[in-house]
Amino acid sequence: MNANIAATCYDSAGWRHNQLSASGSPRTNLLVANTFVTIVFVITASEPPRSRRERPAKPALSRSGIVSAAVRIMRSEGLERVTMRRLAEELDTGPASLYVYIRNVAELRAGVLDELLAEVDLSSVAARGDCWERLNATLGSYLSVLVEYPMLPWSALRTHPSGPHYLALVEAILALLHEAGLDDQTAAWAVDLLLQVATATAAEQVGRLANPDNRSEWDALEHAVVHADADRYPRIHALGAELMSGTGEGRMNWRLAVLKNGILATRRS
Repeated sequence: MNANIAATCYDSAGWRHNQLSASGSPRTNLLVANTFVTIVFVITASEPPRSRRERPAKPALSRSGIVSAAVRIMRSEGLERVTMRRLAEELDTGPASLYVYIRNVAELRAGVLDELLAEVDLSSVAARGDCWERLNATLGSYLSVLVEYPMLPWSALRTHPSGPHYLALVEAILALLHEAGLDDQTAAWAVDLLLQVATATAAEQVGRLANPDNRSEWDALEHAVVHADADRYPRIHALGAELMSGTGEGRMNWRLAVLKNGILATRRS
């Protein structure tokens, strides 16, 4: 308890004298001749300090907590809003505090991607049936997760996740390639090729959906191809609308078939 101590002295004439030493302690060496002195000590206790925060204590920062907060921001505001400043605001802390757990925005977005990869359906790995069809299903689920969140495929092309959900996806693809009879060396490079194609396909699809201007750009491209000058672009003119035909799913299935045939026919030496 903190105390302020004051000494008040009254002489025989009734006059009051306040006596307080420099340190806050009352003087004890008072010498008053032929005077009756009454010393009154007044002790006042100060209140204990109160916190300025009128809310519950914040949870301790952690890498997993920071990534979870980033995922919440991405779901509600978009990946482009996932910045250190916005994240610090969400967690009610300073941006510098986040760098203790996350080195930079690239690492943060890699963590976000890995968190979302938990939604990829890997049940096809343990199912029965043709292993290549099950591989198509696994990659199709991966593509669907990316397409669900605009800008995520572009982030996936630039970042290098290393979390448990990404490793689980790679493990699943390698298991299916092993079941297909692929040697380990070829499978090690094939998994990268398969994920690159699936990610690029997702980026292309999201680009059309996320930006309304892309529709007019796509229409302009289709018009240019279909009505290409026969003398200057004979092969384009001959194929015409065929170059723009097919659905996204149909083209993706064909790409995977091409990759399958190419991987099986092109083993690493």
